[in-house]
Amino acid sequence: MRHSFESLADVFTYSTRKYAKRPAFNYIGEDQSYTFASFSEICRRQARLLSNFGISTGDKVAILSQNMPNWPVAFFAITAFGRVAVPMLTELSENEIRNILTHSDTKALYVSRRLYPKVPKELLDRMHVVISTDDLSIISAEDSAYTCDGRPSAPLSDDLACIIYTSGTTGAAKGVMLSHKNFCANIYASWIAAPANRRDVFLSILPLAHTYEMSVGMLYPFSVGAQIHYLNRPPTASALMPALKSIRPSFMLSVPLVIEKVYKTSVVPTIQKSKFLSRLKKFSPSLLYWLVGMKLKKTFGGRVQFFGIGGAKLDPEVELFLRKAKFPYAVGYGLTETAPLICNANPRQTHLGGTGIAAAGVEIRIDNPNSEGEGELVVKGDNVMMGYYKDFDRTQQVLSADGWFRTGDLASVDKKRRYYIKGRMGTVILGPSGENIYPEEIENVINNINGINESLVVERGGHLIALVHFEDNVLDWNYENQDRFVEELDRRKQEILNFVNSHVNRSSHIKEVQVEKQPFAKTATMKIKRFLYKQKPHETDKQ
Repeated sequence: MRHSFESLADVFTYSTRKYAKRPAFNYIGEDQSYTFASFSEICRRQARLLSNFGISTGDKVAILSQNMPNWPVAFFAITAFGRVAVPMLTELSENEIRNILTHSDTKALYVSRRLYPKVPKELLDRMHVVISTDDLSIISAEDSAYTCDGRPSAPLSDDLACIIYTSGTTGAAKGVMLSHKNFCANIYASWIAAPANRRDVFLSILPLAHTYEMSVGMLYPFSVGAQIHYLNRPPTASALMPALKSIRPSFMLSVPLVIEKVYKTSVVPTIQKSKFLSRLKKFSPSLLYWLVGMKLKKTFGGRVQFFGIGGAKLDPEVELFLRKAKFPYAVGYGLTETAPLICNANPRQTHLGGTGIAAAGVEIRIDNPNSEGEGELVVKGDNVMMGYYKDFDRTQQVLSADGWFRTGDLASVDKKRRYYIKGRMGTVILGPSGENIYPEEIENVINNINGINESLVVERGGHLIALVHFEDNVLDWNYENQDRFVEELDRRKQEILNFVNSHVNRSSHIKEVQVEKQPFAKTATMKIKRFLYKQKPHETDKQ
């Protein structure tokens, strides 16, 4: 990378000067867009506004908003001037918002009008100033806070830039402290993995409050002068398809669920319904994959060259299709605690089932490997967090004195230094003979059964239980108390049981299938919150 950044202030100054006249951020269907020059001006005005209300270096300012150009305005107005951003996910409950704002000592808040009602009134009353992300107007302000004595400063590399609260898939929230150095390390690693430039166009569909989109989908393209487009509504098919056609992105970030849904609801049925394509699959599969791959690329706008997939493990069947179709997918692996990149593979480096090589500047080792070479993945580098806010004990559990971070993920590595994530240490189930059982691998088998939307494998009473959620058109729950419905449900459960146990080794056999009426609760990257389902039997399964 031709420019080395020490802080987000460096990124802000460099890009707004070098790319001043170029488009920076756009809000599809809304009157909210910025060039790099106008972005600089509005950020500086917001930084002065925070100073007017007594917000100084090191003070915490929260952001609670759906994606839009004013989200990065808020972020840079905070971080580039020495304050600390506290981004919050839009799906948080009122109680979670209360806990984060209280624990983080937040003094000011950027909030969209849609999410404003979720913020507890007593906390709004305590804020020095509350600003709308919709138009950057002041929603409320404390008169006594208007002192104009807030003191911003140019942040240093090791200064705290952001606190991101994450419950992950295992429970209690932690405030991950990320420094300016952490983010700058990720910008550099992103550029090494997949060089972008000012001619590139990014379409953002993941929440900016998550480090994956924040670092790789916002900070990185901003640093190279690329333009970023935001949807003005959730990325459903009806919103996404027109945007892909009009924006024609060259870069996109996604979670596996998005491309897996495209594959299961569009690609597979299209092939099955077409006699011509079905014959091609049998007699000329390479031609079939070429045709379907061309159609898929056209669906995504026709010029996508990097479709990044991260946040969870990609279904092997879907990945195999993407490889054969020569769709330019890339994979990555990381955690909030590493801001997030640990491993990456660009479209020319992907390997089936792998998460790529170590990201630039990241050291990786496998601790306590078993006979098959699987052990905990431990990392070190400028990407590793400062620690958990106000939580020295939990910081000590994962971060060594010499800077090695324990990811809690089990992994292996091949001779070409490509890493393979097996699952979370907390989810691994010990089999009757002491063997490791990875529920994620069983779930991949279940999820490929026709009609199943998602699944979760848990251990209860020494047995493996599969919790499944069907696609919407499979069962009509309005008739769940009728004999016919119960018979159909039992038939499907037995089919799942038979299929899975014929496709996994004996130690991974499931004992029972239970059906979830509602979709599983998920994290920001669409991972199921496993801790909610480990012990609690669900009433939706009708015996």
